Amino acid sequence: MTKIKKILAPVDLSDFSKLGVQYALDLAQWQQSDVLIYNVISIEETPFPQGREDWVVLQTDTPKFKKLLDQRKKLIERFVSECCADAPPDQWPRHDIGIGTPYKRIVEKAEQEGADLIVMPTHGRTGLAHMLIGSVTERVLRRARCAVLAIPALKEPKRRARK
Repeated sequence: MTKIKKILAPVDLSDFSKLGVQYALDLAQWQQSDVLIYNVISIEETPFPQGREDWVVLQTDTPKFKKLLDQRKKLIERFVSECCADAPPDQWPRHDIGIGTPYKRIVEKAEQEGADLIVMPTHGRTGLAHMLIGSVTERVLRRARCAVLAIPALKEPKRRARK
């Protein structure tokens, strides 16, 4: 098996995301890997939902955008603290926030970081909801240059005792 050095764990801060982070942390412990928890603020969440993505990303100095970024930083820090409470200090994951179309930013971040693996859960949408909304995980699977581990939404990770 190829050595996994870096794992990217994209999150939307939901309980499904916690499942993906738990898998990433377990794999990281086994492989002695680094984990980066990554959250993307989609254009629709910004104060400029009608703007073009490249333009919106340049507006981060506006007061409304700064407030949004500050709120998201607090949310992700809380999320990481909850998900990683039992992680040893030497395996504490990094975290970062991106802005844009989630699947595009996830693939770009994996390339920038030199990630060997992306671990992300599926939300389990099927039928019409899946066709209309699409799946971030599915789009990442099709575009990523590294391996992608998709965790089914209804599965619970097997928890191992941390050293």
